[in-house]
Amino acid sequence: MIQLKAFEVWFVTGSQHLYGEETLRQVALHSQTIAASLDSNSTIPVKVIFKPTVKSTEEIYSLCQEANNAKNCIGIIAWMHTFSPAKMWIGGLKILQKPLCHLHTQFNRDIPWNDIDMDFMNLNQSAHGDREFGFIVSRMRMSRKVIVGHWQDPEVIQELNTWCRAAAGWHDWQGAKFVRFGDNMRYVAVTDGDKVEAEFKFGYAVNTHGIGDLVQVINETSDAAVDALTQQYEDEYKMAASLCKAGERNSSLREAAKIEIGLRTFLEAGNYKGFTDTFEDLHGMAQLPGIAAQRLMESGYGFAGEGDWKTAALVRAMKVMGSGLQGGNSFMEDYTYHFDPENSLVLGSHMLEICPSIADGKPSCQVHPLGIGGKADPVRLVFNTTAGPALNASLIDMGNRFRLIVNEVEAVSPKHDLPKLPVARVLWKPYPDMKTGCAAWILAGGAHHTGYSQNLTAAHMENFADMAGIEFTLIGKNTTIYQFKNDLRWSDVYYQFNK
Repeated sequence: MIQLKAFEVWFVTGSQHLYGEETLRQVALHSQTIAASLDSNSTIPVKVIFKPTVKSTEEIYSLCQEANNAKNCIGIIAWMHTFSPAKMWIGGLKILQKPLCHLHTQFNRDIPWNDIDMDFMNLNQSAHGDREFGFIVSRMRMSRKVIVGHWQDPEVIQELNTWCRAAAGWHDWQGAKFVRFGDNMRYVAVTDGDKVEAEFKFGYAVNTHGIGDLVQVINETSDAAVDALTQQYEDEYKMAASLCKAGERNSSLREAAKIEIGLRTFLEAGNYKGFTDTFEDLHGMAQLPGIAAQRLMESGYGFAGEGDWKTAALVRAMKVMGSGLQGGNSFMEDYTYHFDPENSLVLGSHMLEICPSIADGKPSCQVHPLGIGGKADPVRLVFNTTAGPALNASLIDMGNRFRLIVNEVEAVSPKHDLPKLPVARVLWKPYPDMKTGCAAWILAGGAHHTGYSQNLTAAHMENFADMAGIEFTLIGKNTTIYQFKNDLRWSDVYYQFNK
């Protein structure tokens, strides 16, 4: 569902006619070499497209206009090989609607100590050409990513990889549609928000369908399609005996498959990239979508429970950013704590809907009572998750702006079997420690719903927030409550003045 190689970033080099044709030929050759090298590097997840050197106001404006209209262009990497007078860039940058990365590099890594002359200096002027470009972007108050270092440096390649992935997530939101079945869970604040402002700010639309619209599609599912999907379940998962063909609960499995087929059909027909539902509105459905939501997330759809459309959209963006990387991304909720002073932990889970992309081993397919929603016992996948670095991200509506909160965590393997907990789950230690991490999260207004990632870093999320033009707040290894509270105060002042 997600193919990052369909996306392009354009490698654009700035210069000017002043240098003459011979120098400009060398500039073009160097630029082509860098672009080709980046494009062939397996670390870069998208295509890198060389664009001819821009040398005038008209060329720059035309290129930015072309980038805006190019369906697969997700951003521009700009480099000033020589000196490119920055007033030439004003018109183009004013209309540019794609993310901008300023690569502050030069073609040669080392100074050729014995051979350097004025011809070399005249050609290789990135050290001050990029400063001229940097000034005008700062003067125009434009958000962009600045990456410094030689273009073959693995650290530079990794930073470009991170930025490209963030740009892909941002591009995926533009014109995206997310469907909400039913309304927000009653009286809940943090999962609600301004959908009109979100569409204006983020580029995606959220609209509601009555649950009856979905039920109609579910009821049109054929027995043959259900047969095929239930067989797929038996092939892919460890099945509870009661759910197998001869089992007394096989009808529950068939109903779950019917729901998944109907949901997938509805999403595909409407070209939706994610959805949310609520257990308070299940009229006409036999059970709450459990395995259906889990498997649709694994396919790349965004999802969140209880009408939480912001988290559903965020999970989709994280799926796109993390596509092809080891590990997964999932809807998540901080459910309960282990307050052992020697080993404090958070147990994350949800009623049913945790994505199997983060599973450790083959999930178990089970059916159990839910105790909420008043429907038949739903089928779900049960599993533990792998240990290692991870993060939780929450997108909240602060009234005058959106805030993206990220807490870096360390997932740990469970030391106990949890035999009576029939849901997927993950245990983690928040950074910098349990008390500071949880206190900072609450001070920032972080939601109980999050996007949980095993393969993204805070850098991905910060780049993404910059592209969206929203506040980014990090709770990490070096966070202190004193500094964090001041950061929040400074942000409030900034957004009051920067309306």
